[in-house]
Amino acid sequence: MSSILTNSSAMVALQSLKSINDQLNTVQNQISTGKSVSSAIDNAAVWAISTQMNSDVTGFMGISNSLSLGNSTVGVASQASTSVTDLLTQMKTKIIAAQDGNADRTSLNNDITALKNQINQVVGAAQFNGVNLVNGSQGGSVNILSALDRDTSGNITAAYIAVATNDLSAGGYSAKAVFDTTNGTGVSAAGDTAGFTLDGTTGGGSANTGVIQIDNTDPLAAGDQISVAIGGKTATYTVTDTDATATSTSDMVAVGLKNAIDKLGIAGLAVDFSDDGTNPGTLTFTNTGGSDLNVGAQFKNAGSGGLSAMSSINVSTASGASSALSTIESLLTTSINATASFGSSSTQITSQSTFVSSLTDKLKSGIGSLVDADMEAASARLQALQVQQQLGTQALSIANKAPQNLLSLFR
Repeated sequence: MSSILTNSSAMVALQSLKSINDQLNTVQNQISTGKSVSSAIDNAAVWAISTQMNSDVTGFMGISNSLSLGNSTVGVASQASTSVTDLLTQMKTKIIAAQDGNADRTSLNNDITALKNQINQVVGAAQFNGVNLVNGSQGGSVNILSALDRDTSGNITAAYIAVATNDLSAGGYSAKAVFDTTNGTGVSAAGDTAGFTLDGTTGGGSANTGVIQIDNTDPLAAGDQISVAIGGKTATYTVTDTDATATSTSDMVAVGLKNAIDKLGIAGLAVDFSDDGTNPGTLTFTNTGGSDLNVGAQFKNAGSGGLSAMSSINVSTASGASSALSTIESLLTTSINATASFGSSSTQITSQSTFVSSLTDKLKSGIGSLVDADMEAASARLQALQVQQQLGTQALSIANKAPQNLLSLFR
């Protein structure tokens, strides 16, 4: 039976054409995005899994950056320890030469003093991004983020590589009262830190200034070091012979420390030097930034570090030259062990970095197998659907003409 009210053929053709158009839109979206699952609508389960894996990939990329930074830090320390070993070897040559009764021990001793100063400079300068692994300022070890471990419940914990530090300085942290803070804690025991918190302008606090005074009551000596940690960065200043013999050692050291802090480039931090005659060597810290800044300072006195015995080397006499032989061997052992330790840490970091890079590639491949479109299949499917769309359009056109054909029955 034919009807002019209900065109069943047209309805079937229309539904078929709609289905074809929907499939065509899906294929076109796959081709344009390159993904078979580009949103949760396409496949909620696969989308959720791939999104979680993408999050892990982003995390591992951050870990890779952390490992690169750590490897650079260890590399600087390794180069410093190697240089120290070379300088100690040169010093050993001078000491051996001083064993000769006809040697010019005074000149040799002057050369050794110059080598000592050079070693102190190498150790003091061996920092990367504010971290120095050879001057004793970082404690026993420094943790480098190396992995993110996910358990069966989906909980994530961070894993670290502990890089052992090696103190190659001629000094160690002591209780020498070199700091006088107006709103913080002074040094009272070995390893103590004088410090305070500078409130940010948006933190709601009021103490956005603090003072550190370099106190030379107990005279500072060449080789002494002052380290100030601010906002995760560290500035270190080593007292020079000129500083130690100056009329106002406190002022000289304070200015040198201020310059080292300014080089850190901490946003919002201003450091001003002043000497009112009563309080020499005063540094005033002011925080005009939006975030709080923690300021901590430590003093390292020359003569108590990993190479503290170096200060006792004096070959100007026969007895001094003789005792220096055993001392230099001990110092060389310390520096060689430090170089070997940093080499092992570097190898471990490099191995972990390679693993993280490979793991990231595997995760990306896994994500791709889940969500990437098969472009060859999509291309073939597109061609087939385009043909079906044309045929569906023609079928709908024919079905729509059926009621008009009934007019011929009434002619």
